[in-house]
Amino acid sequence: MNSKQTPSSDSDYPAPPNPPHPSQRRPRGFASASSPPPPTNRREREKEKERTKLRERHRRAITSRMLSGLRQHGNFPLPARADMNDVLAALAREAGWVVEADGTTYRPASLGHTVAVQPPISASNNQLVNFAVKSAESPISSSSLRSCPVTKAQDVHTPLMPVEVEDGLSSASLDSVVAGGNAKRMKYVNADPTMESLDHVAHDQISTLHEDQFIGTEYINVFATLPMGIINNYCELIDPEAVKQELRQLKALNVDGVVVYCWWGIVEGWAPRKYDWSGYNDLFMILKEFHFKFQIMLAFHDYGGNGLNGSMEMPISLPKWVLEIGKENPDIFFTDREGRRNTECLSWGIDRERVLNGRTGLEVCFDFMRSFRMEFDALFEEGTIYAVEIGMGASGELRYPSFPHKFGWIYPGIGEFQCYDRYMQQNLRNAAKLRGHAIWGRGPDSAGYYNSRPHEAEFFCDKGEYDNYYGRFFLKWYTGYLINHTDQLLSLTRLVFEGIQLVVKIPSIYWWYKSASHAAELTAGFYNPINRDGYASILEVLSRHGVTVKIMYCRPHSQDDGEACADSGGLFWQVMRSGQDLGLTIAAEASLSCHDSDMYDRIVDMAKARCDPDHRHLAFFTYLQSPHIFMEQRDDLQLTELGNFIRCMHGDATQF
Repeated sequence: MNSKQTPSSDSDYPAPPNPPHPSQRRPRGFASASSPPPPTNRREREKEKERTKLRERHRRAITSRMLSGLRQHGNFPLPARADMNDVLAALAREAGWVVEADGTTYRPASLGHTVAVQPPISASNNQLVNFAVKSAESPISSSSLRSCPVTKAQDVHTPLMPVEVEDGLSSASLDSVVAGGNAKRMKYVNADPTMESLDHVAHDQISTLHEDQFIGTEYINVFATLPMGIINNYCELIDPEAVKQELRQLKALNVDGVVVYCWWGIVEGWAPRKYDWSGYNDLFMILKEFHFKFQIMLAFHDYGGNGLNGSMEMPISLPKWVLEIGKENPDIFFTDREGRRNTECLSWGIDRERVLNGRTGLEVCFDFMRSFRMEFDALFEEGTIYAVEIGMGASGELRYPSFPHKFGWIYPGIGEFQCYDRYMQQNLRNAAKLRGHAIWGRGPDSAGYYNSRPHEAEFFCDKGEYDNYYGRFFLKWYTGYLINHTDQLLSLTRLVFEGIQLVVKIPSIYWWYKSASHAAELTAGFYNPINRDGYASILEVLSRHGVTVKIMYCRPHSQDDGEACADSGGLFWQVMRSGQDLGLTIAAEASLSCHDSDMYDRIVDMAKARCDPDHRHLAFFTYLQSPHIFMEQRDDLQLTELGNFIRCMHGDATQF
């Protein structure tokens, strides 16, 4: 349940009349920790109204997380608009009680001996009645807990504890109180011997998870991503024999297909509207010989030059003629607050600006996609092309390029907003004027730098600007620009690939996920602070266009995650469950090459969630190949683990 935004005008909420008595009603729930004195003037009344709205917003956020936990980890079939009555009824039924439609609750007569208990008082019955109940001993003992199925250790959740709300707290500091509760609860979890034993059970189950768990389960296609540099800048296939050798190995492992990156910077690299697909024609002919399905990634970004994963591959830039235009008009690229231009991809500010030799940013994408469809129409007719993925932004993901390594960003920096080219700045000023506050037509002045931490930037820290009136306006505009770009590009894409499965990649910006502001997600374009679901509006657009959502799956940074308030699993589950609730098809991709069974365990457990009562699973999984795949040889253990992982995904594994 998303919290509603607070109104921007005082007239939206008329001032309440003065209370007739000095004593006020005692507050309840999460606001009961401190009871403010009666307001004595208009200014105090306005402050009290704001505090009340903040308390209500956080109450709803906490309730939403409680309901999500019960649905996800307890398999409770709670309705979408569940309230506490639904929760109590579900818990009572789980414990064996009978809950009638009018709320009357009692134990069934067949459960054991009878004792006198007081049932709920209704209009027709206020008498003491004998009901059959079980022994007073709890049906859930430590031994039964040890024998119950546990998916993973992180699936064990402790109940939420009351949050103390102080009168003087702003919305941002209220967020920090709620977030801080997570850290406070951890010491109680570790002190509980039952929880400790559950952790051991979960670990033991992970190590023997695949003995006979996945025989006959759903078949999930597994795709391997081919290395980025197999096609050079002149659109020539490099070393076809090495490609065939790798494909033979993948075929022996029963990989279903491969993912091929088709680079805009290569195909239309030298002159506008001059498309050269020769290298990809040669590659696709080889893939057809091996009877592989293949996904196409239409990449509108650059690649290489950042030193990631020790990559020595040939860098791939945007088309040369685009870079020449950028020398004369650098505002075609995303720009940070310091005025540095990021040539990784084109700014969304030129989506409707004819600055690319008479074409807009959307039109060059449309022409490239149409050229691909016309060149390889026979493959679409044969059904050889399984799906087409559209590069939406930086790294082909749906996000702003807010974490550029070439500008010095390192994990877990919060990144910077990328909205300072003149086209986006003009749009921001227009939006501020329409809002009635022209002074808001600027980017934040106190949002820190690429490697700042949230507490070091006034915009993201407690009592920061991100949750005041200006901050909410700016962040809604910033994420709205991302959503608008997505909607327009997918509308054109549907014209080209009608009837073809389309894929859009959602990034995993998981660091600072446990903080109040979610600063890294905000700079990437996802307005997802602790009191707001920042992915719902984006997923609704993707649902309207009927695309498959591919979520990046990240191996946690074990060393830095504590300091970075990171939670890759929590973010993945939030996006996946939100997408599934909207009826979207969900897939995943491993963001790093993995060669160990522990990573495979996590992926299989995520792809086929045994706790899901609706038996939902991933549509397919993409396995990211090593950048040096043609230069290295996997050892037998790596091949065995990879083969067992694929059999588990296919549902025919007998041992992992």
